[in-house]
Amino acid sequence: MPVIVSTAELSAADRVERWHEAVTNTFIPLGVDLLEEEPSPGDIVSDRLGVLRISRVRAGPQTVTRSSRLIAGDDQEFVILTLQERGTAMKEQDGRQCVARPGHFSLSDSSRAFRKTLHEPFAFTSFHFPREVLSVRHEDLRLLTATTFTGSEGSAAVLAQYVAGLARVAAEVDDAVGRRLAVTALDLLALLIDERRGRLSRPHSATAAATLVRVKDHIMRNLADPDLSPRTIAAVHFMSVRYLHKIFEQEGTTVAGWIRAQRLERCRRDLLRPRAPETGVAVIARRWGFVSAAHFSRAFRDAYGMTPREWLVHGLSDVRRPGGDVAA
Repeated sequence: MPVIVSTAELSAADRVERWHEAVTNTFIPLGVDLLEEEPSPGDIVSDRLGVLRISRVRAGPQTVTRSSRLIAGDDQEFVILTLQERGTAMKEQDGRQCVARPGHFSLSDSSRAFRKTLHEPFAFTSFHFPREVLSVRHEDLRLLTATTFTGSEGSAAVLAQYVAGLARVAAEVDDAVGRRLAVTALDLLALLIDERRGRLSRPHSATAAATLVRVKDHIMRNLADPDLSPRTIAAVHFMSVRYLHKIFEQEGTTVAGWIRAQRLERCRRDLLRPRAPETGVAVIARRWGFVSAAHFSRAFRDAYGMTPREWLVHGLSDVRRPGGDVAA
């Protein structure tokens, strides 16, 4: 259930202390300086998805500070991704300043001092998680704090759209689904950081490898769908088609080529089953997503050196896997 904190029912004098307490309990120990003589009401609505704490915040002008003193008294490190929705935020960390306007997002690392100032009424959604669960180098994260990500193109747009969607459904999904959604969000953030730091082309990128595993799992569960394509796969995983092609290129293949190979392998196995002659080549081909019988026949011959019908006729008695085991 969402946790809701509001100062709307308090007097202006009481709002100061209650708001400071709410901010610290929601995020990390922070100094809070409200910039209005009579503080506006504020509210925070928090949900949890796996390791992610998602908080929607609305309030009046203020400055929040993470000081060295507060860091010294805190034994856990967190990263906070903040998606600005209303108002403008000025953030300072690691010797940089950035301005986040509606539609922008930025990162903060709780292990080092930072300051954020909002000079007007604002609304943002934050995604707060332990630093240890983000699979990126410490130096790479450090070089991207207090940096504005516009959320309008490339992997930054994919991440912004994905986390905004998480905030909308956070109260509706169960724990198991929430954990998986959170892992995907962290992978997308790690992807963005790797991309900005020029590490995406590394063949053994942990982020790319993890993403590829999830994409392949999705493909295997949807092989029978004739509409399965790079476009539909990319949309399901909140990534660009270009990036989808790139992670397959790192394995020396293409998206379409890998799908075709998996479909052909399932057809090959089914054609060796005792009831295959009754089922027929065309039915087996359609079962695994091949729409055109002619295309299926050509692809099968290119892959296995004989037509599907020849495989069907001779396979049960003659065809064995490499090494001598009967194909299943």
